Amino acid sequence: MSVRNTVKSIQDIMRQDAGVDGDAQRISQLCWMFFLKIMDDQDQELELTRDNYVSPIPEKFQWRNWAVDPEGITGESLLAFVNSELFPALKVLPVSAQPGDRRRVVRDLFEDAYNYMKSGQLIRQVVNKISDVDFNSLTERQHFGEIYEQILNDLQSAGNAGEYYTPRALTSFMVDRIDPTPGETLFDPACGTGGFLTCAIRHMETNHVRTPGQLAGHHRIQAIGERERHQPGPVLPRLAA
Repeated sequence: MSVRNTVKSIQDIMRQDAGVDGDAQRISQLCWMFFLKIMDDQDQELELTRDNYVSPIPEKFQWRNWAVDPEGITGESLLAFVNSELFPALKVLPVSAQPGDRRRVVRDLFEDAYNYMKSGQLIRQVVNKISDVDFNSLTERQHFGEIYEQILNDLQSAGNAGEYYTPRALTSFMVDRIDPTPGETLFDPACGTGGFLTCAIRHMETNHVRTPGQLAGHHRIQAIGERERHQPGPVLPRLAA
C-alpha cells in the first residue's frame, strides 16, 4: 500500500469515530500518533549507536510498550490509558536547561495536543496501521515527507490553516544543482516541511559519504531553518529534517 493510501485509510478509520469532527481534528490526531512512533523508532536506533542513551519518553509510554502489539490493549482500557495516563504525563514531562534536550520537543507537542477519538477499538486500528511503518528503514524514512505533505494537502482543503510546500521534484533538482557536501552549512529561510534539507542529506549520503570519517561529518551537518529558529512551528517537519 502506498504512503498516501496508508494515510487515507487511517483517516477513513477516524471518520467512524464520533469524537473526531472534520479534517483539522483528524490531522491533529494523526500528528501526535505519528510523532510517538517516529520518536520510538529513533530511540531504538540511538540506543544502538550511542552509549548510555536514554529515551526522552518514560518507558511506560514508549510506542513499543503499549502500541506495537496488534493484539494488545484496546477498547475502554486503551482509551483510559491515552486520556488518563499518557497525555497527562507527557504534558508535564520535566525538562532541563541543557541544549538539545529531546524531552522539550515531546512536552511542547503534547502541551497543545488532544486526543479527539472516543473509541478505543478505532484507536487500536489506527495504531496498528502506524506500527507497520518503520522509520528506521531508509525507504520508509524517505516516504515521511510524502506523509506530511499529504496531511498538508488535506489541511489546505480543511480551512485556512494550510501551508504551501515545494514539490519534491523541485527540491531534488535544486539540491542536484547545488551539490552540497558534508561539513557545509545548509540554510533554508523557509524550512516548511524540511523537504530541501532532507533532499540535501539524501544527496550527500548517495554521492559524498564514503568513509566512517565522512559519515561522522555528515551527521554534524548544520541545517538551519529560519522558521524553525524563530517560530515554534509544527513538530512533524522538524522530525522530517
